Amino acid sequence: MATIVSHAVVALAIGKALSTGKEARKYYLAGALCAIMPDADAVGYWLGVPYNSLFGHRGFTHSFFFAVLLATIMMTIFFAKNKFMSGAYLRIWCYFFLATAMHPVVDAMTSGGLGVAFFSPFSNHRYFFPFRPIRVCSIGFGDLFSHRGVVIFASEFLWLWVPAGVVAGIASLLTKKNVN
Repeated sequence: MATIVSHAVVALAIGKALSTGKEARKYYLAGALCAIMPDADAVGYWLGVPYNSLFGHRGFTHSFFFAVLLATIMMTIFFAKNKFMSGAYLRIWCYFFLATAMHPVVDAMTSGGLGVAFFSPFSNHRYFFPFRPIRVCSIGFGDLFSHRGVVIFASEFLWLWVPAGVVAGIASLLTKKNVN
């Protein structure tokens, strides 16, 4: 898995790309929460849930179905005042969906684990992408304070933070251009 910080960075870039430039902090906070929520399944690891089960790590909470559910729940919690299916509702819902759905996409580009159950609960088959440049971080924080942690962060910086920065920068320029 990638670190939760890097998942949040990806979500913030997506949020900036879908932004009108007038969003409150809760827009970005909720998007970052969407990005890290799939890793709530890591708790099961310590409770003895088998890694390859439906509710194991990279199972149901890493599915596109979960992304639909979480986006809808987050809209209800954070943006209940938005009229259902209005343009603003759909734009923010898409942000939450993409912030959540990018988590398993990123994890499928890591160098370890058993793959990602994109289509859970309909299928528990695990997938990886053929291109897997991101160094995997083990469940827990032990790796992060070692030489391996430096390698993990360097990998995430190159493959996640730099592209996220480019997306956010372009979105910022486009937003400013549209405002002026």
